[in-house]
Amino acid sequence: MNLQEDVMALSDDLMRLSQRAKEAEDRVAAAKTQARDKLEQDVEEARQNTQTAADKLRSGTTAAADRAKSWNDDIQQSWSRHLTEVREKVEARKAAHDAKVAERDAEDADSDAEFAIDFAYSAIENAEYAVLDAVLARADADLAEKAAG
Repeated sequence: MNLQEDVMALSDDLMRLSQRAKEAEDRVAAAKTQARDKLEQDVEEARQNTQTAADKLRSGTTAAADRAKSWNDDIQQSWSRHLTEVREKVEARKAAHDAKVAERDAEDADSDAEFAIDFAYSAIENAEYAVLDAVLARADADLAEKAAG
């Protein structure tokens, strides 16, 4: 892959991520006015999507799976370590003159970017599920309050 192809592929992935975030935002906005049955269906669908995204993330490359496991242990610390590693790789890449080393570094950087995008996509899936579940819980609470009152 050349530089232009790499940039285009990562740009496409970021666009997909942005579109997914917008879909989640729209779906949550619509959930506030949906009937309870439809809301329950959306929460279940979001839960399944979250599970599918998590499964996909886990079934990725060995390096990605290792990073995902580490991130599950302590996301904040792992993210900081990941950023440090990426910065170190960037600095090391600047010093590398060997074409083979530079190619391997480029592939590693692509993998890091792809993993970060997949991780963010999974986080959006999880956030949508959590928000839809909260909307459903609020609807249940409001219904219980009306029934009690």
